[in-house]
Amino acid sequence: MTVPTAAQHADAQPPITMFGPDFPYAYDDFLAHPAGLGQVPATEHGKEVAVIGGGLSGIITAYELMKMGLKPVVYEADQIGGRLRTVGFEGCDPGLTAEMGAMRFPPSSTALQHYIDLVGLKTKPFPNPLAPDTPSTVVDLKGESHYARTVEDLPEVYHQVMDAWNACLEEGADFSDMNRAIRERDVPRIREIWARLVEKLDNQTFYGYLCDSTAFKSFRHREIFGQVGFGTGGWDTDFPNSILEILRVVYTEADDHHRGIVGGSQQLPLRLWEREPEKIIHWAPGTSLSSLHDGTPRPAVTRLHRTAGNRITVTDASGDIRTYEAAVFTAQSWMLLSKIACDDALFPIDHWTAMERTHYMESSKLFVPVDRPFWLDKAVDDEGNETGRDVMSMTLTDRMTRGTYLLDDGPDKPAVICLSYTWCDDSLKWLPLNANDRMEVMLKSLSEIYPKVDIRKHIIGNPVTVSWENEPYFMGAFKANLPGHYRYQRRLFTHFMQDRLPEDKRGLFLAGDDISWTAGWAEGAVQTALNAVWGVMTHFGGSTDASNPGPGDVYDEIAPVELPED
Repeated sequence: MTVPTAAQHADAQPPITMFGPDFPYAYDDFLAHPAGLGQVPATEHGKEVAVIGGGLSGIITAYELMKMGLKPVVYEADQIGGRLRTVGFEGCDPGLTAEMGAMRFPPSSTALQHYIDLVGLKTKPFPNPLAPDTPSTVVDLKGESHYARTVEDLPEVYHQVMDAWNACLEEGADFSDMNRAIRERDVPRIREIWARLVEKLDNQTFYGYLCDSTAFKSFRHREIFGQVGFGTGGWDTDFPNSILEILRVVYTEADDHHRGIVGGSQQLPLRLWEREPEKIIHWAPGTSLSSLHDGTPRPAVTRLHRTAGNRITVTDASGDIRTYEAAVFTAQSWMLLSKIACDDALFPIDHWTAMERTHYMESSKLFVPVDRPFWLDKAVDDEGNETGRDVMSMTLTDRMTRGTYLLDDGPDKPAVICLSYTWCDDSLKWLPLNANDRMEVMLKSLSEIYPKVDIRKHIIGNPVTVSWENEPYFMGAFKANLPGHYRYQRRLFTHFMQDRLPEDKRGLFLAGDDISWTAGWAEGAVQTALNAVWGVMTHFGGSTDASNPGPGDVYDEIAPVELPED
């Protein structure tokens, strides 16, 4: 169920962006400004900068540094894209794809949208539960199914749950006031509200927040809310996480009005890798990241250590050793604790602690290709009469599948079903099973919801699956802070402000969505990439244009709330 917001009934209001609340900096304005992101002195042109990780954050970091005249050297252990991973189905039309990682993006991801537009990609509405472009939704809980085209079609108890959620957001988190302040980019008001809430709620779980609300005094309402949730579906797997994480999502409408990238999200980093910028310093016209790397990034990093002169020395899987004045680490931070040999001198000890305490959510998906979007066929009753209902719908359930999404490009084309999308404990249940075993369990579960629908007869290829906790270069899907983790996240996010660090701890920058305040969203990967670009530029003696100050230039005015450490 989607939480009603101003955007849904007040068209005159300005569009919202992921603008704060922790660091209310207008990254979209920074990107759109004709002065560009800044420049480095001509004496630094051509200098190499290591960019470790070829996901969206790493590719954007490398792309923008290249435009400034530096030479990014990208290291990638697997494939360009990171968790923007689009795969095909063996033996099927190559246009038939599955999104193993990020698959839906809110309009409030305005910095992300800048790059989507830059490379000429198109988006289309994503079929979330009860979204306007979703033909129908079935909510199946405790063996009872409800068919709905809009939220008004659901039983009264679901309306009570939605009202309770809206009420508890107003009651405990000043939702309307903060949402309005973010929409209007009212930085003083954002900071005033958020400073109070961070101090009050940093030690509170999502579930504890619900329990403390008079609106959610009913266990039944809390249970239904956990299984059905808001926006994308059930949120009970987030119940142990910090309520601050959830507030960041709802304030910025990150869970609303989602769109998918036509042809697959991995096209974005791949197109940036090949793109030849029109405006570029130092490098010849026609230069791209791909051409700087002879088409292929460097292999996995196996060792990172500091050497004389505060240099960063990188050893890769081929045995090659290179030393850099600056490096940007964009892979998941746990890689620094497991896959890469590191010395303690890389970061201050409190930053190591923050990385060690990072909490990652598990997540799994399984997709199958089908001959056509048969779910749009009309159901018939026992007498053979059409009921007016679709034979199958986007499905939210408390059964093993949890969320089932139906994805098509038209009535006469092959289509894809995401049979299951799960998180945390629900994801771990699938871990021992291979793709075919998972499919069998899912088909059985769905047959109990749709006993008259033979999904199997429409399947035209083998299933594809992922469990991100089992991926060796990820070990989890995305970061989600637990109560008490605000201080840790602040250390990681603010690491790009290196004038605050000892001189022997500078030159290595952190980026990626797990460094951001909005982990799990590609927008966070973009924003931290831009922070790192500003940091590297400054490290080389560069600066932004006075008319377009960067995130570090205005840092002291909008720095995240700092809680006491004692």
